[in-house]
Amino acid sequence: MFKKNTQYYKFCFYGFLKNLRFFEPFFILFLLEKGLSFTQIALLYSVREIIIYITEIPTGIIADALGRKRTMVSSFGFYIISFSLFYFSNSYGFLIIAIVFFAFGDSFRTGTHKAMIFEYLRIKSWQKFKVHYYGGTRSCSQVGSAISSLIAAALVFLTKNYDIVFLVSIVPVILDMLLIISYPKELDRETISLKYTDVLNKFKEIIKELVINLKQKEKILILFNVSSYSGYFKQTKDYLQYVIQSLAISIPLVAGISQKQQTAIFIGIAFFIIYLLTSRASKNSAKIKTLFPNSNKALNQMLFIGVIAGFIGGIFFHYSLYVLSVLFFLVIYLIENFRKPIGVSYVAENFNSNSLATTLSVESLTKTIFASIVALVLGFFADIFGVGIALSIVSGLFFMLGLVLRLK
Repeated sequence: MFKKNTQYYKFCFYGFLKNLRFFEPFFILFLLEKGLSFTQIALLYSVREIIIYITEIPTGIIADALGRKRTMVSSFGFYIISFSLFYFSNSYGFLIIAIVFFAFGDSFRTGTHKAMIFEYLRIKSWQKFKVHYYGGTRSCSQVGSAISSLIAAALVFLTKNYDIVFLVSIVPVILDMLLIISYPKELDRETISLKYTDVLNKFKEIIKELVINLKQKEKILILFNVSSYSGYFKQTKDYLQYVIQSLAISIPLVAGISQKQQTAIFIGIAFFIIYLLTSRASKNSAKIKTLFPNSNKALNQMLFIGVIAGFIGGIFFHYSLYVLSVLFFLVIYLIENFRKPIGVSYVAENFNSNSLATTLSVESLTKTIFASIVALVLGFFADIFGVGIALSIVSGLFFMLGLVLRLK
């Protein structure tokens, strides 16, 4: 196997800090409290996805050309601005500006850190342990999400408002920025000077490699298959907040606390348990992979299992069977964390390491396209038929899409 040295624990600690996003378990509830409809929330998500769509590949090229550490530090700067704007937001326009900065943070980050991990494995000649290694580091990020849920719930319970979670989220971002600065220089691969001719030549080299890869139909299919479920998960997962809130409301209030405080308790406990389970899922993704003949079969079958769980969970929610709906949402979460390490490792195996940050940015871009479609369809149908039916409609559409994107 590989050695769990200092750099391994740095990768793990990065993921742990990255997922201390105290606002995540309450984001939709925060927006609903601001008076937004589901359609307005969907439009806000779509703005985020469009910005990522426009900037995803350029930022991947920047990371490969100018240095991955520089790119990551820039990402954290955008997050700090975004969280500050969310905290002070008092209008829909303000929220849009905040989400734009958040999108820039995401586009500079996604793919870049994974590329650093796989570059480290290449340097150490540990490539055959991709799923184990990445699954282990991703497991730590899920532990971060679990602890984040409890802290966020405590903050909301004590302050009785959602705004504070954005302000506190700035602290782990600053710590993560300092951690990235401490990474060894070789994870940047060869960085270049900022002279115009050097930058231009490096960009041309990376784009040429990317175009060669994307001319191969089977490689495009890999990117679409890997990213499709992640895009579906990215937008459906937040609706679990609404499901848990509905469950909390359906139960008589505990004496001496408000409805918001009771909801905070339910969300904190539920997400803590869910993220502990997803942490185990990521850590054991390599073992799950052995249950299938190959990576293709694993990616195909798990996609179908996930969207079927979403379809059933939506039906249960529509008929107010909230506990059962939460359980099927759990399946959606588990599938993403079984599937993600397998999928990302599969992409890394099939694409050139020199342009890996760019390639993973393309994978993230296709995820963004799927996520933006899900956001609009979910928001539109949620306002018309309710969240449950909207989730079932989207899940049914993705089941049919999965038939088209099956890997041979």
